[in-house]
Amino acid sequence: MQIKYNSNYPSVEDLIKQAKRKIPRFAFEYLDGGCNEDVNLIKNTADIRDIELKPYYLTKHIKSEMKTELFGHTYDAPFGISPVGLQGLMWPNAPEILAKAAYEHNIPFILSTVTTASIERIAEITHGQAWYQLYHPADPVVRDSIIDRAAAAEYPVLVALSDVPTFGFRPRDIRNGLAMPPSMSLRNILQILGRPEWAIKTLIHGQPSFKTLEPYMEKGMNMKQLGQFMNRTFSGRLNEERIAPIRDKWKGKLVLKGVGSEEDVEMAIRLGFDGVIVSNHGGRQLDAGQSAIASMHPIVEKYKGQIKVMMDSGIRSGVDVARTLACGADFTFMGRTFMYSVAALGNEGGNHAISMLKVQLQQVMEQVCCERVEDFPNHLIK
Repeated sequence: MQIKYNSNYPSVEDLIKQAKRKIPRFAFEYLDGGCNEDVNLIKNTADIRDIELKPYYLTKHIKSEMKTELFGHTYDAPFGISPVGLQGLMWPNAPEILAKAAYEHNIPFILSTVTTASIERIAEITHGQAWYQLYHPADPVVRDSIIDRAAAAEYPVLVALSDVPTFGFRPRDIRNGLAMPPSMSLRNILQILGRPEWAIKTLIHGQPSFKTLEPYMEKGMNMKQLGQFMNRTFSGRLNEERIAPIRDKWKGKLVLKGVGSEEDVEMAIRLGFDGVIVSNHGGRQLDAGQSAIASMHPIVEKYKGQIKVMMDSGIRSGVDVARTLACGADFTFMGRTFMYSVAALGNEGGNHAISMLKVQLQQVMEQVCCERVEDFPNHLIK
């Protein structure tokens, strides 16, 4: 895959500015915001950027290689695309755009249960190479049906979401009518009229909906009924009793996402998980919690080698990927960076973001004289 990006948008900050100009305010704030006062949202990235790397300028260096093996597959870069809910609200066809780019660049794309593309559609686009994130259904019949569909579509990795036992308190979304049940205000309608490209493309693609969940929903649900369905259908709190049948049923690799404590990693290992993603849901769930990178340090120290330790939340750039890998992560994921890019650049957004991140990461590797991704910890200044 040729590494080529739009030089008008060489940083995530450029993409954020353009995305804000391209999509309605309520959609941008859904993407950009955290919970409560955004303390943990801000801390996530700030703590990563406190990490420093040591360069070795006189060491013999042949080349830097960012290919990374994970769960038996060699990816072209040590980062992937995190699951994001309601992607089609932020830009029409967004999950399809990102899944296609991920496949072409050979990086993992994780499909969210509550996004706007179906299990089957994303499997078709990625030729069975995407991962699937399971937002735990309250009904075992729905749970088993979703798992069966993911298995039939040959998803290699199932990601069990653990950090949404309750919906986060997000003031922006509440003001904008994007809580449950959702509502559409006159203010939102005026914002849509001010973003004609977004409005026309949304009209062409159709109103965003939870495509994976449609087989379990009654047709023609209004906003209130949709909210009741979501509250009735999902019980996000995981425990040993709920995990055991998932592990028994799923034959592929199983990952626990949303880990923030050593105790949860200890249990994940005992219950047969193959990996964990240290995450605080991008600062959207617990404002009083640690940043993801702060939570990861003791987990890496105690459990690296026993289970794959990955991380998302707060990673925005290729340099942030390097910092996170230097702290011992086996792999990294990002959500907002990719969504900013699609909101800013539409169909080109997926390819642009991945290419930009690859170039940024390659530059850091060559600058510090790091030949392999797994060598990054040798450059960490503690």
